[in-house]
Parts: sequence; structure tokens; C-alpha cells
Amino acid sequence: MDLEAARERLIVALDVPDLERALSAAKSLVGHVGMLKIGLELFVAEGPSVIHKIREQHPSLGIFLDLKLHDIPNTMAGAIRSARSSGANLITVHAGSGVDHLRACVEAAEGELGILAVTVLTSQDANACKEAGHSRSTEELVTMRAICAREAGCKGVVSSAHEVSRVATVAPGLMLITPGIRPAGSATGDQKRVMTPSEAIAAGSSHLVIGRPIMQATNRAEAADAIVREIALAQQSSDPT
Repeated sequence: MDLEAARERLIVALDVPDLERALSAAKSLVGHVGMLKIGLELFVAEGPSVIHKIREQHPSLGIFLDLKLHDIPNTMAGAIRSARSSGANLITVHAGSGVDHLRACVEAAEGELGILAVTVLTSQDANACKEAGHSRSTEELVTMRAICAREAGCKGVVSSAHEVSRVATVAPGLMLITPGIRPAGSATGDQKRVMTPSEAIAAGSSHLVIGRPIMQATNRAEAADAIVREIALAQQSSDPT
């Protein structure tokens, strides 16, 4: 099993409210995961300094800044220019505004920051999309937005594992980052379109985002290692060679 390659595919959602707990979690996970995801709760509380301090202490850990930015292209471009110096490797923006919106972000990143287009949140199912005013199916929305992301030059997309094979077909060459991952037997919480790590890898996900099953574990490193082994087995099974 290629555990090193599997480890690089695991992104842990650092869903904690302050710097102290963020640094503690990062320390417990270094060498066990490839990347940490910093979301709105932590970023609003601590600002860009939390990225700098994690990178300072643990330079081997990648940082995925998950802010799901959404505004007019000019404002988005300004936000991306500001984020370039944050130390993050990747940042999320919503894909719903189309190609011009995404292209403005890609151009502002200047190759220093990977732009990830969020297609449809994994907490949304078909009924939630309908309530939000969408007449198209979840799969249709994800497909359209993935095509826009590729046309705009995005680094990758964020989508449920349920749509990832479709995304790989219509937008080849992109990182396929999948949240809503739950090990077998774990509570789904507020996630609706979920898969296990091995199911998501088999479906074609390139990276998995996992939060509570690791962050709430008694031993985070052991929980992460178990998922890494599951990823490694799944990628071994899906390797045609």
C-alpha cells in the first residue's frame, strides 16, 4: 500500500474556534494528513495570522482556505489578491456566478493560489436545491458549474462524491475535492450526500475532506491513520496496473 500517496489525499477540516485549539490540532495531525482546511469560523476569529502560525510551526502541512467567496468579479479579484500572501495553497469560491466570475479569481491568483470552484454544497440535496429556486437537478447544476470551472482555468472543483465521476468526464484534469465523507458507522450530521472514504476514492475523488470523524476522535492521529489506510486500499483496488 502506498500510504504516503494516500496521506496526501486526506484533508482535515480544522473546525475549531480559536488559534490555541488550531495549533494543538495541527500538532496532533502533522505527519498523518496532507492538508488542513481552515473555514469561516476559525478564519473570522483569527484572520490570516492563523495560517502563518500553522505554516511556521508545521511547514509540511498544506493549507486549504475554505471561505466559499461569492461577490461581483471585481470584489472577488481583490479578495484573491489579498489571499495570495496568506500562505494558503488553495481557496474556495462559489461557482454559481459563471465563467467571468471564476476567471477573475484565477487571473488575480496569478498561479500563486489554487482556485477551487464549489459546485453544490454536500449539505444540500435535491429538495434543498429546489427550495433555493433551482429548476435543474443537483447533477445538472454540478455538471454546468464544473464545466465553467474548467473553462475559467480553476485548479479544481469541490463536489459530492455522488457527482464526481460525472465531473471527471465533463471537466477532466481538475482536482476533485470531496467533502461529506463519513467512515462506515459514523454519524452524518448535517451532511446529506455522503460516502465512505473507499467509496469516494472508487468514484474518482482525488482528495477527501473529513472533519468531525477525526477532530472529535479521542486520538486524532489514529483516526486519521485508519482513514489513510482505507484510502490506500481503495486506490490500490482502483489502480488498473
